[in-house]
Amino acid sequence: MNHSNSENLEKTFTVTNPERLDSFLSTTLEASRNQVAQMIKKSLIKVNTKICTKPGLKLKTDDTIIVTFPKVEPSKPLEIDFDVDVIFEDEHILVINKPSGVTVHPAPSVKEPTLVEWLKHKNISLSTLSGEERHGIVHRLDKGTSGAMVVAKTNEAHEKLSAQLMDRSMGRYYIAVIDMPLKDNMIVERPIGRNSKNRLKMGITSAEKGKSAKTAFAKVSLNEAENVELIACKLYSGRTHQIRVHLESISRRIVGDDLYGFKSKKDKIDRIFLHAFRLYLIHPISGEPMEFTAPLPAALEEGLTSYFNGEDLREKLTPSTIEHLFDDMDDWMYVTTQDAPTL
Repeated sequence: MNHSNSENLEKTFTVTNPERLDSFLSTTLEASRNQVAQMIKKSLIKVNTKICTKPGLKLKTDDTIIVTFPKVEPSKPLEIDFDVDVIFEDEHILVINKPSGVTVHPAPSVKEPTLVEWLKHKNISLSTLSGEERHGIVHRLDKGTSGAMVVAKTNEAHEKLSAQLMDRSMGRYYIAVIDMPLKDNMIVERPIGRNSKNRLKMGITSAEKGKSAKTAFAKVSLNEAENVELIACKLYSGRTHQIRVHLESISRRIVGDDLYGFKSKKDKIDRIFLHAFRLYLIHPISGEPMEFTAPLPAALEEGLTSYFNGEDLREKLTPSTIEHLFDDMDDWMYVTTQDAPTL
């Protein structure tokens, strides 16, 4: 593992056009206004060598902006009762296979150790663009979901990976087992927002109240009893609980999901059967296209065996086979908010 630098990192920028300080930093650092405000509040921004505390300061052409990115301090000793498999690591990025049951980053409601705390506990160098509680985190997986995640070890890597998330040159293929077969391969494009009746859940909303979201679902294998199906999922947006919400909107649930579905007697695993199987990205420094596969954890391997009666799924679960499912989607069923299909 690469260890954190012992000194803060400073970068200098020159203003080319007059504008507000927070606007300049938001664009230059590809950070949110809130992140910029926190940096200014912590005296990490200097304008012409002097610490600036005013986000709305009007900059002049040729002003010099110095940004200090603090080093990540190792966390205090924690009782961390999990470990994380590393799929790939170099000095810029870390690709991991996140275990189910691990929350990605701290929050007021989270009482147990998180992935970020594990990273700090291992003294891994992490980017600082996402704020203290989210060091290194470019994208996240739900607590119950396992699978491939990339962590940024430097701010430069973080910036470029975030841009890839926006233009979709970075993405993941998921696999899931659902409790009722899909009628056909389909694309669901329905906006997602916070569920007004249950704050733990998201739901389909109007375009005005939610954010646009699009998911493709491909049939992989149907069990002998034809009551559960292995599917592959590809995201075209990154909304919270997106796969689960879009499946719920077509009256499907993921086996083991008691938030959007329900626990039933046929659930043979005690976790949600959703796994980020394949991650593709462009290396943020070398520009090399890269792909990573996260092996299924034992619980999901055993679940597949029990649901599919020992059927050999290895040929259907190769990275190339999963990716090729999404090669030609012209004739797939298309479901939007306006549709009310009988599925």
